Amino acid sequence: MWLLSSRSVPVWRWGESLDPLRGVLDGGGIVALPTESSYGLGVDPLNPAAVEAVFRLKGRSAGKPLPVVLGSLEQLAGLGGDPDEPQLRGLAAAWPASLTVVVPLTRPIPAAPNGRLGVRIPDHPRLRRLLEELGTGLTATSANLSGEAPILDPVGLVELLTGCEGMVIDDGKMPGGEPSTVVELEGSGLTILRRGSYPLRRLIELVPDLRLRSGFSAGPADMSADGSS
Repeated sequence: MWLLSSRSVPVWRWGESLDPLRGVLDGGGIVALPTESSYGLGVDPLNPAAVEAVFRLKGRSAGKPLPVVLGSLEQLAGLGGDPDEPQLRGLAAAWPASLTVVVPLTRPIPAAPNGRLGVRIPDHPRLRRLLEELGTGLTATSANLSGEAPILDPVGLVELLTGCEGMVIDDGKMPGGEPSTVVELEGSGLTILRRGSYPLRRLIELVPDLRLRSGFSAGPADMSADGSS
């Protein structure tokens, strides 16, 4: 695996103690984390200062929801979502996968001020295990400046995070490719917000009673590295 030579930003590697990562996250810092296709920016979705730091770093307008990756569906409860919602349970049968589902929350949170949060369990085994060990989901908006391509190489992460309170999880160069498919649950209907790497035909097979509606918001690169905005 290619190793980072710069020490301007701390680097964490698989198998090391979680204490440094916890310290960065608890302090409102940003962790650059690997996903299926590229790197994302992970912070505590309930920490307003950390969420604001992501917007500031990306140069992106504040107030837009940030997607969250989970280690398990049960972690959704800690963010104000209902992991036992029947339609969501049906879609969750697809996970782990590059499928992001926007769900309603019982209350707004910093990562979802509109009360609707995009969540998924990523198809990245090490990331899932890490989230389970941390005991919480993390944001996973693309690691890039707004409007630019998602970062695939850790060298770019060091450049992006220099000057910030942050840490890089070194997983080598990411493969790139399509981001996740994004859908939104609305009662008995399912709105397709973005076509991505997860096939829509599988959604129909999983939850055949859901009505599919199109509401495409084809987006620039910062719509997703992880698979979501």
